[in-house]
Amino acid sequence: MKNLFFAAFFLGFCFVATAQNEPKVGDVLEISEPYAQSFNHINFPKQNILIKRGKVANYNSVYGNKVVVEAIKTKDDGTTYVILKKQDGSKFFNYLTTVKANYQKAIDAGELSK
Repeated sequence: MKNLFFAAFFLGFCFVATAQNEPKVGDVLEISEPYAQSFNHINFPKQNILIKRGKVANYNSVYGNKVVVEAIKTKDDGTTYVILKKQDGSKFFNYLTTVKANYQKAIDAGELSK
């Protein structure tokens, strides 16, 4: 009976621990270097758009940036999107103040880290 009680308690604790993985407004995250050549789950502009605006066509300037969750949007299918803003207040590529990211996929892919 004790083993059953401890097993149920442990499972309940695990469910509570995984529920805390949801983002909150004000959370600070870090943009990490993606495994692919470009970001798949953070909506940065494509390289040709950066070239047209006269910017350097690489993402090296955003690696390691601290970003703050400004807003959270949840779609009907359960997908959570976050609006990210740089912590220091500057702009991404000197023209974007915020970017949108699929939170769970970006964390799983290693594009964002806590």
